[in-house]
Amino acid sequence: MTRPNYDDWSGCPIRYSMGVLGDRWSLLILRDVIFNGYARYGEFLESGEGISTTVLADRLARLEQNELLIKTPELEDALRTKYLITPKGIDLIPVILQFIIWAEKYDKNTLVTPSRAAEISADPEAARVNLIKKITDRGGF
Repeated sequence: MTRPNYDDWSGCPIRYSMGVLGDRWSLLILRDVIFNGYARYGEFLESGEGISTTVLADRLARLEQNELLIKTPELEDALRTKYLITPKGIDLIPVILQFIIWAEKYDKNTLVTPSRAAEISADPEAARVNLIKKITDRGGF
């Protein structure tokens, strides 16, 4: 049996999405950018998830290649870089918010409070707009 070519996702939206996001690390990096304001390599390493330097470098490169993040030099020190979310990455916010609502419902250990999940569920557009405002206020995107 021939293995499928994963560069050709044959029009299936789930296969395409998984090809772009790939694994848990990519979503956790996006979470840290969106919710925690992380932008630097060291911040991602110290997020508490235990990602290795090799995996982090690979996932950041993949997120950049898939145009979800952009790598840019820091204004204060051009030798240092930071990662900013792109409009394509911003478009994932509603999906990530739905993950939060879903996890609150089914994960008994979630850190999301029922009231926060209900707030997001009641007005997902307001939650999305508030996150975008936080990102732009931090100088991202």
